[in-house]
Order: sequence, then C-alpha cells, then structure tokens
Amino acid sequence: MSWGTELWDQFDNLEKHTQWGIDILEKYIKFVKERTEIELSYAKQLRNLSKKYQPKKNSKEEEEYRYTACQAFLSTLNEMNDYAGQHEVISENLSSQITAGLARYVQELKQERKSHFHDGRKAQQHIETCWKQLESSKRRFERDCKEAERAQQHFEKMDADINVTKADVEKARQQAQLRHQMAEDSKADYSSILQKFNHEQHEYYYTHIPTIFQQIQEMEERRIVRLGESMKTYAEVDRQVTPIIGKCLDGIVKAAEAIDQKNDSQLVIEAYKSGFEPPGDIEFEDYTQPMKRTVSENSLSNSRGEGKAEPKFGGKAKGKLWPFIKKNKSPKQQKEPLSHRFNEFMTSKPKIHCFRSLKRGLSLKLGSTPEDFSNLPPEQRRKKLQQKVDEINRDIQKEVDQRDAITKMKDVYLKNPQMGDPASLDHKLTEVSQNIEKLRLEAQKFEAWLAEVEGRLPARGEQARRQSGLYDAQSTPPVNNCAQARESPDGSYTEEQSQESAVKVPAMDFDDEFDDEEPLPAIGTCRALYTFDGQNEGTISVVEGETLYVIEEDKGDGWTRIRRSEDEEGYVPTSYVEVYLDKNAKGAKTYI
Repeated sequence: MSWGTELWDQFDNLEKHTQWGIDILEKYIKFVKERTEIELSYAKQLRNLSKKYQPKKNSKEEEEYRYTACQAFLSTLNEMNDYAGQHEVISENLSSQITAGLARYVQELKQERKSHFHDGRKAQQHIETCWKQLESSKRRFERDCKEAERAQQHFEKMDADINVTKADVEKARQQAQLRHQMAEDSKADYSSILQKFNHEQHEYYYTHIPTIFQQIQEMEERRIVRLGESMKTYAEVDRQVTPIIGKCLDGIVKAAEAIDQKNDSQLVIEAYKSGFEPPGDIEFEDYTQPMKRTVSENSLSNSRGEGKAEPKFGGKAKGKLWPFIKKNKSPKQQKEPLSHRFNEFMTSKPKIHCFRSLKRGLSLKLGSTPEDFSNLPPEQRRKKLQQKVDEINRDIQKEVDQRDAITKMKDVYLKNPQMGDPASLDHKLTEVSQNIEKLRLEAQKFEAWLAEVEGRLPARGEQARRQSGLYDAQSTPPVNNCAQARESPDGSYTEEQSQESAVKVPAMDFDDEFDDEEPLPAIGTCRALYTFDGQNEGTISVVEGETLYVIEEDKGDGWTRIRRSEDEEGYVPTSYVEVYLDKNAKGAKTYI
C-alpha cells in the first residue's frame, strides 16, 4: 500500500490532507498549552487557599493549633500545598516534554512538507514542459505534411497542364520535394520528441511521483506516530505524579486518624484550669436576730472575740466564691465579714505586707500586669512562669554562645595579632558577661516564683503567719487572706475590693494606722547592682552602686523594702540589690 501507486493522480488532495494533519498537530499543542495554564492556575489557587488558612504568626490562632484536630487541619493545608506542587510539576512536564517538542517538530514538519511538494511541483512542471514540446513538434509535423501534400498536388497540376512551361513545372517539382523534405524532418523531430516525452512521462508516473508521494506518506505517518507518542506522554505525566498525590492524600488521612479527642480535652483543661478548689457550702444566715455593730473600740474588740468561730463563714466559704465572680449584694451580709476583716487587719502585725498586696491589687485593677503573674490563677501562673524561665534560659544560651564565640575570636587574635587587636573585644566580652549575669539573676527570680507556685518553697502567706505569731491561734489569719487575695484569677483581690466597693470604709483609717506606726529598724544594708526607676506607688528609685538600709527582706514575692532616709523608703526588686543582713538585728534570718 503506497500513496505513490495508489494516489499517483491525487497531488492536490494529498497537499490538502498533509496541511490538515499539521493543523491537527497544532491544535493538540494548543490543547496541551491550555491544560498547562489550567494546571498552573489550579496550583496557584491551591497554594493561595492553603496560605489563606495558615495560622498567622504571633496570633491567637497559632495557639489553637496545639489541638490535634487543628494540627490535622494544618497537616491538610501542608499536604494541599504539596498537592499543588505536583500540579505545578504536571504543568512543567507537559510544557517541556510535549509542548516544546511538538512546537519544534511542527516547524520541521512544515519545512519537510514544503520540500516534498516543491519537488512534486517541479516534476509536474517538467512533464508539462515536455508535453508542450511534444505538442509543438506534432503541430509542426502536421503543418509540414499538409504543406508537402499541397506542394505535391500543385506540382502534379502544373505537370499535367500543357500550357505551363518546363521551368514552372521544374520549379513546382522542386518546391514539392522541399516540402516533402521538411515534412520528413518534422516527422523525425516529432518522433524523437515523442520518444523522449514517453520516457519522461514513464519516469514521472513510475519513479518521481511515487518517490515523492512515498516520502510524503512517511512524513504523514511519522506525524501520526508523534501525535500518539505525545498522547502517551500526556498520560504518563499524570501517572508519574499519581503516587506522590496519593501520598499527599495518605498524609491527610493519617493526620485525620491522629486526631485524639481525649488529648484535646486534656489541653482544654491545661489551658483554662485555675488550680482552685470549688467553693464550699454556704452556711445559713439567721436574720431573725438583730445584729447591731458600730465601728468603735468596744464593737471592734467584741467582734474580734466573736470572730473566732466565724472566720470559716466570712473568710473561707465566702472567700472561695471569687472563681465565679458572684457576690451577694446584701449590705448586712457584707458588713459582717467586713468588720471581721477590718478587725483582723488592724490587729495583725504584718500590716505593711497586706497593704502592699492591696496596692498591687489596685495597680492590677488599673490595668498593669505584675511581673510575677500574680493576677493569674495558680495553674495558669505556673505555666506563664515556666514559659518565662524557658525563654530566659534560651536567651542565656544565646549569650553564652556569643561569649564563647568572642572568646575563641580573642584567642585567635592573641595567636595571630595581625588578624586583629584582642583588646578590642574586651568591651564586648564584658557587656555579654553582664548580660548573662543579669539574665541569670532574672532566671533565679522567676524560678523562685515558680518554686513557690509548685510548692517547693513555703508560700508567702505562711512566712507572714509565722512572723505574726498567729499561725496556731487563728484558723484563717488576715495574712493568709491577703495572700489568698493575691492569687485571685482576675488579679483584682475580689474579696476585699468587692467589699470596699459595696461598703465605703474610710481610707484615712488605714493611712493613719500606717502614719502612726513607728519606723521599722534596719536589719542590714544592701548595694544596688543595677539602676531601678521606681515609678510605681510604694517603690523607690536607686542608682547602681548606691548603699542603702534594709528594713524588710524579701518575703518570697521578689521585693525587698529599703530605706535611704527616715522620710524616703520603699520597695525594689530583690534581684537588683545585693543584701548584707545583720545577724544580730531583730527579725533577721540566721543562715547556717
């Protein structure tokens, strides 16, 4: 089956058919290009979708991804990102393996087709030229034969006419012979051209055209094969990424199977657990017996004697209502525990300690966050302190690494002075060492608070009770009330402040009590390690290197009370001063 023998007379149709084949190939290239653009657009949309739902850094959403369900969703987003990458691979492979190759092949195919049909047209023109020559020689031969016949007839007519002279007859005879000779020459020329044409025609139809058409047929078959191979490649490109896409989908399934509802529930507990016990039962309050209490010396002393059996009602049961932030607004109900608290406050020895807690509660209420996170519930406070300790330890490690690097560089400079001056690194090394020391002191401060929360150290309330001497005499001493109020979840000291807002207690009583109190004796001295700007109420500013008197040491809350003069005293962070206690001073601890 050959186009050269079967389609020897279909030159124009073959030309149209091969052009249609090239158009089909170009159409397929356009199809693949559009598929490439679709894959790129799809991959871009998938990436944008994944990016849109990714958690924002340093936001609340980032904390939500601690839960396994959110982690599974995050894994889904990451897998979809990889899934989009595979579609980008499909687009790239389609473009490089099909589109680019087929575009070059189409150009080559057009050139080859043009060459083949140029040869065919050239052969057609040659055979047409031979045919024209044959027709021309044939017409000339025919014309010469007619002329020779007319000349022969004229000669015979002249020869038969007796009136014609011999000269005319001879002339006619010569003319006839000449025409006859011309006819013979035309006949020979026509015969020669005819033989040549037949040979050329045979070569054209049995050699040139079959060869050209065979080449065109092979060209067309190669085009068809190439198109089929491109279609196979088109499928293989998808098939190559199918396993990876399957792994992406398997990753999504695995992430979904890793969801642990129990773990998520435990995380909710860890996130919101306050660490407090539920409130106890509220005892019955009998309003049938009129209770007349006045703020006087007798009523205060009587209420103190009667309050020994009632602190459980006023201090414990009612004091534990704060996790729900609900109080009974009855004036009589608030007046009873307020009088108790007022009497206990006036009779307890460490008044400054409670007053400082009240001032801190006021500052928290105004919006400032304490450094020791005392405004948070115990469990949440422990987590915050642990995070702070870890953060400081990481900073310490960074500074230590920097110090080691500077030390190594200094050693290199010492061994090779031409590389640099070792003394130029001393200032930086000193600065890094100071930063390390500051961070370590800061870490110790937060570790002490963390130890207090975790129960490794005695609570500040217990120290105050031991110093007040009322530890074994009262079930709920006022110092414990202050410490308990300091651990309220909203940091606003709900027990005393709620009562303070409900019943107006003259603030001047407290101020007069503290103003009339004798100055505390100095129990030692201290030296300021760093400069501290005491801008908050109750604090005092110190300058680095300054020496001052210690009148109250740290009770476990990170603050030390110092005095510069009789009229100037206040609190400074314990980590900012170096304390030298006088062992013989009253109230000073003895270290063995």
